[in-house]
Amino acid sequence: MPSHDADEPVSAYANTEKTFFELASEQRLSIIFRINEKKAKISQLAKDLGITMQEAHRNVNRLQDAGLIEKNPEGVFSLTTFGNTIIKQIPTFNYLSKHKEYFSEHVLGELPIKFIMRLGALDQCEYVKGVVAILERWKDIYRNADEYIYEIVPQVPIDLIEPAIDRVKSKGVKYSYVLPRNVIIPKGRKDLLKKLGHNELMNKGAIERRMVDSVQVAVVLNEKHASVMFPTQKGETDMNMIFYSDDPIFHEWCLDYFRYRWYGSDIFDESHLKEI
Repeated sequence: MPSHDADEPVSAYANTEKTFFELASEQRLSIIFRINEKKAKISQLAKDLGITMQEAHRNVNRLQDAGLIEKNPEGVFSLTTFGNTIIKQIPTFNYLSKHKEYFSEHVLGELPIKFIMRLGALDQCEYVKGVVAILERWKDIYRNADEYIYEIVPQVPIDLIEPAIDRVKSKGVKYSYVLPRNVIIPKGRKDLLKKLGHNELMNKGAIERRMVDSVQVAVVLNEKHASVMFPTQKGETDMNMIFYSDDPIFHEWCLDYFRYRWYGSDIFDESHLKEI
């Protein structure tokens, strides 16, 4: 255990240091996650985790001393309030650690601190790479939508326009999207929208669109599946790599972020669009 000299000032992070020190063990992490699933006696913990009773005793004692777990008179271990709260923070470190190479080349852009603090919600996801694979995932999101399609994107891939509008027509889903003021529109978009009846669907309220100053963090989601993209160090959304999931907590993060940007957006202004 790290120690300090008697006359050494105690760091503001001393308690945090001790907690991290106790969590820096695969066995201790396994124990608290196992106890989180179901309270257990030490013999059951050792059996379930495939460790010796000596190892179980040693690590359980350290977790008790750290205030992460406690034992009742019957010898059954459970998480303390402190331990239960700490364990809910671990997915953030897990997500960032798994994708540290990605985040060495990407930034969090305009992401507010309240969403940064919830990055652990993205832990249960699939990392999808490559334009073709990503376009297929987005099309799947459109095809499987029964209630809504929400998206915040920096540009409009023309291949995605028709699948989204088709779902609005065939299933009556709500289609809401946010674009940046400097958005680049592919050639032929206006003609395609006219052909698909985009304006008529907007007049009926089936399609809504808004505009923001810039888009760096992008999301595409329906009521079941979601995806998120982060920007490169240059601040440009990397649409060649996405995180994708049907995990409810992942989905909630993406939905909350969409709503945050939507309610902070402005009226859509066609005059800002640049067609290339």
